Amino acid sequence: MKVAVLGAGAMGTGIGQIAAQNGCDVVYYDSFPGATDRSKASIEKIFGRLVEKSKITSDQKEEMLGRMRWSADLEAVTGADLVVEAVIEDLDVKKALFAQVEPLLRSDAWLCTNTSSLSIAALSSGLTHPERFGGLHFFNPAPLMPLVEIVPGVKTGEEFSEAMEVLMNDWGKVPVMAKDTPGFIVNKVARPFYSEAIKLYEEGVASVAEIDAAIKSIGFRMGPFELTDLIGHDVNYTVTETVWGQFFYDPRFRPSITQKRLKEAGLLGRKTGRGFYNYASGMDAAVVAQEAAEIDPLLSEKIVERILCMIINEALDAVWQGIADPENVDLAMTKGVNYPKGPIQWGREMGWDQVLDTLKRCHKHYGDDRYRPCPLLRHLNSGNAELGEGQLTDNFMV
Repeated sequence: MKVAVLGAGAMGTGIGQIAAQNGCDVVYYDSFPGATDRSKASIEKIFGRLVEKSKITSDQKEEMLGRMRWSADLEAVTGADLVVEAVIEDLDVKKALFAQVEPLLRSDAWLCTNTSSLSIAALSSGLTHPERFGGLHFFNPAPLMPLVEIVPGVKTGEEFSEAMEVLMNDWGKVPVMAKDTPGFIVNKVARPFYSEAIKLYEEGVASVAEIDAAIKSIGFRMGPFELTDLIGHDVNYTVTETVWGQFFYDPRFRPSITQKRLKEAGLLGRKTGRGFYNYASGMDAAVVAQEAAEIDPLLSEKIVERILCMIINEALDAVWQGIADPENVDLAMTKGVNYPKGPIQWGREMGWDQVLDTLKRCHKHYGDDRYRPCPLLRHLNSGNAELGEGQLTDNFMV
């Protein structure tokens, strides 16, 4: 199989690496000056480390590199069986690229986008073969994170999801099916992890380091501020703003002025040396600050409760809207962003009544619709409902 990757940045490079390690011929296309050279150097370095760790042999390294090439000429993708686009998260840029690429492909080739938040339907408009197009969303770093969201659009053919599921399983990934809604599963459900933490900080409830320390105390590998600094505020804020706009400015997804100002000032996190934390003293600045933080145990518990209940509510909303079933929601959050537990499982353990009471209390205090409970959460508290494999045990109307 010939796999073409459009965009040789960190994500695109990782996707191509996965394909090459699974026996595919890989061609990278990127017209940005220096991008292909950086990508090739990165792959050579990664494969070199794998040889040092005895994960692969020197012969395997050379064999894989022999099946990979990099080009600034779009014609190089001609004849690809699968094309995965991983360029900047901009609708117009992606559509313009697809318009150039599609004529170079056979009618039976698959054309995929790695978008994390843009509409698959919108991206497919204008394509000659939209039935061969859909979302194939990897998570960074792609070679290490197992999850891939498979997202068909309204014009996507029935064969797409099955073909991508088989391929991703063959590549050793964990595929989940998602509906073409803003943010799909992970970037919808994860929004409160960042936004509610920032809101608590803006209210002066606790410091950045204290909130991060509280969240990490329940098993998260990184706190929300530490993670946004790693992702980059240019990326994280843009996804939040995109999801907010595509959900018709639903207050549940409202972006933060604080994060917007960081983006505007170019304080993008670790890659610029400063974000919520200042990394002048080293890249361990966040961990050092968290270890030095002294937070009252009761306050820590309340911070965790508020953020977690917002995440659980969003996860239930994903089930309610038919974006994914409960099992796939939990699978997506544990395999895509390393949550210590799936939010549906967490909700069951906490008790749906505690989740509902927390949201009602916040809604009453703030008068803000961001805290409105999902109808499914209310139904689960009605005393005669259970959450099964994406279905309720009794039908109801609202």
